[in-house]
Amino acid sequence: MNNAHTPFATPRLHALDNLRALMMWLGIVLHVAINHLTLADSPLPWRDPKTSPVADLLLIFIHSFRMPVFFVLAGFFVALLVERRGANGMQKNRGLRLALPFVLFWPPLFALTTVLAMVFIHLTVRGVPGIDTALTPARQPGGTPFNTMHLWFLYQLFWLSVAAWAGVRLQRFVPVRLRAMAARVFIGLASRRWGFAVLALPLAVTGSFYPSGIVAGSSSFLPPFAEWVQSGLFFVFGWYVHAQQERLLALFAARCKGHALAGLACFVATLVLLGASKASGAHSLPPLPHAAFWIALAYNACAWLWSLALIGGFVRYLPRQNAVLAYLSQSSYWVYLVHMLGTIGFGILLFNAPFGAVAKMGLNIAATSLVALASYQLLVRHTPIGRLLNGQRGGEEEKRSTSKSTNARVLAAK
Repeated sequence: MNNAHTPFATPRLHALDNLRALMMWLGIVLHVAINHLTLADSPLPWRDPKTSPVADLLLIFIHSFRMPVFFVLAGFFVALLVERRGANGMQKNRGLRLALPFVLFWPPLFALTTVLAMVFIHLTVRGVPGIDTALTPARQPGGTPFNTMHLWFLYQLFWLSVAAWAGVRLQRFVPVRLRAMAARVFIGLASRRWGFAVLALPLAVTGSFYPSGIVAGSSSFLPPFAEWVQSGLFFVFGWYVHAQQERLLALFAARCKGHALAGLACFVATLVLLGASKASGAHSLPPLPHAAFWIALAYNACAWLWSLALIGGFVRYLPRQNAVLAYLSQSSYWVYLVHMLGTIGFGILLFNAPFGAVAKMGLNIAATSLVALASYQLLVRHTPIGRLLNGQRGGEEEKRSTSKSTNARVLAAK
């Protein structure tokens, strides 16, 4: 087949850009929700006095698909870069788009986020703003106060890109049959309706080593093996989806509703299993056998199904990019970098506000979104920072051509 005339070989896939922008924005919602968790084992050491089960549900809901979608898209676009620029060209691009922004932005973001976090912790413990290093959570013996924070995604993605580069460079030493078999396995699982269950199994095994069954991000510069398995499998899946993007993206689009409903069933099963596991611990009931494994299996099955549903849904229903979606897509990288300053900073300002948890969350999400977008417009969009983060965009004629051809392919899949 001559890929020069297939819609998915065109320069930009606006459906996936739109999806990536939404996932970036959901990071704001997720990190605001963490301020208001009712859970005793909150992933962060600060908490607003007003809590809500809505925040708990938002956390587990968004966490189930947001990063899986990111890594599938990341693997897809790394494969696309290798196809167009070669392994070395891909690695140069990833160095400029991932490693360089991390090196430049991590130090100031770490310093500012640490100060804001310490103020929020002081508020949580003593009810007034302040900074007291004695309130900082104790580290593990031999540990370090430094971590990648929310930039762990950039950090891990860069190293996965390095692994992809090494794989391409070394593939000549791997038998052709073995490479072809790996491609058949992943493409076959992507094509089969039951493929998600097989893909969830290795993640269920790694998740079973965590008390809740859900792999929690450590933000460490040396992430544990389970985190590499979790992110790496979705990344590799996206890599192989690119190999047959025309057929598989059309297939995901055609099945998006079924994937969404099946994912909902797995999500409900996860909640039921989590509730049963906590009830057995709280009321001295017999423990649920292998609870962590079954929770991890249900949750990761949900992750696969909802990832496929979102990719397919955006390809089917949002293949075009209007002015608003284009702006959100272009600003999403900057918003991702700075949003934690807003979610923590506005959390501090709203700490003693006479509102309920849901109202506070809404105000924080709106304020963080507006300030992040305003800073993008004023400080980033038309500056070298914008060019660093987003690169050079294609012309409008090219974008219209991409939208038209993508839409035509989706209509053919219906």
